[in-house]
Amino acid sequence: QVQLVESGGDFVQAGDSLRLSCAASGSIAQINVINWYRQTPGQQRELVAGTSSGGTEYAAAVKGRFTISRDNAKNTFYLQMNSLKPDDTGVYFCNANIRSTNNHDEEYWGTGTLVTVSS
Repeated sequence: QVQLVESGGDFVQAGDSLRLSCAASGSIAQINVINWYRQTPGQQRELVAGTSSGGTEYAAAVKGRFTISRDNAKNTFYLQMNSLKPDDTGVYFCNANIRSTNNHDEEYWGTGTLVTVSS
């Protein structure tokens, strides 16, 4: 069993920075794909940033301000968010495709962390 747990969400002012963390635990052999999604009330989750062996991509709205990274030794990945705007407000979810120790690939989601950016 694999779990993803996000942390780092907070209430901040426009222009501030935050770093979100997502810690993966359990029977992990390899983390293949890492994504961060954002959801606002009444809207579908939207992909904010993602990284895999094929490269890293960012949503146009966050490119240049957000950076996704990972610490393989800790099975933890991060979303550094700079120059935050009120439109960045939402619940942020980490998502990963993980190969377990029994060689099974599966997609996992965290439970979300709330980011609120005030103007």
